[in-house]
Amino acid sequence: MGSGQVTAPVASQSPEPYRFRGRRITVAGLGVSGVPAARALHGLGAHVTVVNDGDDERARTQAAGLERLGIAVRLGEEAASTLPEGTELVVTAPGWKPGKPLFAAAEQAGVPIWGDVELAWRLRETRAGKTAPPWLAVTGTNGKTTTVRMLASILEAAGLRTAAVGNIGVSLLDAVLGDEEYDVLAVELSSYQLHWSSSLRAHSAAVLNLAPDHLDWHGSMEAYAADKGRVYEGNRIACVYNADATDKPSTEDLVREADVEEGCRAVGFTLGTPGPSQLGVVDGILVDRAFVEDRQGSAQELAEVADVDPPAPHNIANALAAAALARAYGVPAAAVRDGLRAFTPDAHRIAHVADLDEVAYVDDSKATNTHAAQASLAAYGSIVWIAGGLAKGATFDELVASSAKRLRGVVLIGADRALIREALARHAPEVPVVDLGRTDTGAMLQAVQEAKRLARPGDTVLLAPACASMDMFANYNRRGEAFAQAVRELGA
Repeated sequence: MGSGQVTAPVASQSPEPYRFRGRRITVAGLGVSGVPAARALHGLGAHVTVVNDGDDERARTQAAGLERLGIAVRLGEEAASTLPEGTELVVTAPGWKPGKPLFAAAEQAGVPIWGDVELAWRLRETRAGKTAPPWLAVTGTNGKTTTVRMLASILEAAGLRTAAVGNIGVSLLDAVLGDEEYDVLAVELSSYQLHWSSSLRAHSAAVLNLAPDHLDWHGSMEAYAADKGRVYEGNRIACVYNADATDKPSTEDLVREADVEEGCRAVGFTLGTPGPSQLGVVDGILVDRAFVEDRQGSAQELAEVADVDPPAPHNIANALAAAALARAYGVPAAAVRDGLRAFTPDAHRIAHVADLDEVAYVDDSKATNTHAAQASLAAYGSIVWIAGGLAKGATFDELVASSAKRLRGVVLIGADRALIREALARHAPEVPVVDLGRTDTGAMLQAVQEAKRLARPGDTVLLAPACASMDMFANYNRRGEAFAQAVRELGA
């Protein structure tokens, strides 16, 4: 691995083109991916039936729009559990669990199951006279969206026509089938999407990190990691991995197991001094020792740590991964610097809200699992931590033990806060804890008030919940907005 050469079998060839016209295809799920998939398949001449387990007002509105096109839609739990007669292919929304009765019926009948990403990959060559752009793909437990947006910013700085698409909220199908011409796509892929993808072959891909998440969906950490590893299958130029990772399986382990095209290289990124075929940091400079003529001796300066916003350690790692993928595509060093300088992070990702009485208030509501919260906590020295929500089967001992010395105090909210409280009692018994028993949305104001009481000048009040938000809020965005509003009220 030190040479950067992936020692893995040569990838198999892409499958034969699939004929859609006249086929009976079932689309499982409406929403961001299901509606574009149904429309695309209908436009290709397929006989499409959409099944959706929800039957609320939004689903009925979406169904009415599809039915006007001549697409059959069946709503409700029973409809979504039954495979329509004559189905030859199932295309599923990424969130549908593999154990659904619909999928069991499809597998028993020998009907293939694709995800929206698999469909987009197979349709990318269908526009007459237009060359399909290659994909630079990113997955991982945390940091995917930020890395993909950084990558798109770097590609744009190089003068390339690109877009950040996929799990980031922009449909891959719309990008593949739309009128816009692209040179290359920056693609975010979730473990759900990768689970249902079999023929995807990226130009280059990165797995940023691996930590327990969505285990209720995948069934085990091994299955979760295996689905993440699918992003490396068939890579042509580079498999980018996290050289600092210590968990098993590591992202480098996934590279070793992947079937790639001959000549594809393993490229690591590290927050330390990079070795050959790695990108890393030297004296506050992001440097490249992978995409240079002499990988043993020379290094190319790419950008300064100060060019990364915010310059928290885990965000610097995101920037290095984005730079590695861009460099794999041939982007010059100056474009990496310019793209990182132009990048503005999304809301609710270690976003500074305000300074009140010499205390910083930071919103990292996007830290919805323990791995993300650990990275967020590591960015600050003395913290009053606001945490809690839906644990999704997570445990908190490792998170609390690794962060205990940084904690001035903790304010707990949400349905599963007791799990964090118990971990604090085991690993940080001296840290004061405020346990708010209410789970209404108004609890956030009280949480911020309690955090202010615990904080001292120089501290950071950090919302990094380590949990999902749906027990109290519609999503992590609403939770972050509630935190910011509470801080503003406190300042007023």
